[in-house]
Amino acid sequence: MHVDSGPNVPRVGCRFYRSDAGAEPVREWLLGLAREVRRQIGSDIRVVQCRWPVGRPAVGAFGNGLYEVRTDYRGNAYRVLFCVVESDMVLLHGFQKKTQRTPRRELDTARKRMR
Repeated sequence: MHVDSGPNVPRVGCRFYRSDAGAEPVREWLLGLAREVRRQIGSDIRVVQCRWPVGRPAVGAFGNGLYEVRTDYRGNAYRVLFCVVESDMVLLHGFQKKTQRTPRRELDTARKRMR
């Protein structure tokens, strides 16, 4: 049996963090964005899935297993923070970045969800 390991075949799966109450905050955040922005973020996540492990400029690392998918669309910066559990990216938190440095509260939210 031949297993395709080409550049368009995901090396890692992708799933949304789900709270105890069943909420999926990253999915909800994405649905609130314009279709074109969602499409670009989804495309960037797919690149990470297919090429994992990936470094900059596609992915930034914050240490202790926390990473970000970096999306820039029409002058706006969007970030999806994630960790890798077994063979899946777990999308923990998404936000539009408005400052040079990633705000501490955004990192704290993702780290809390990692636990």
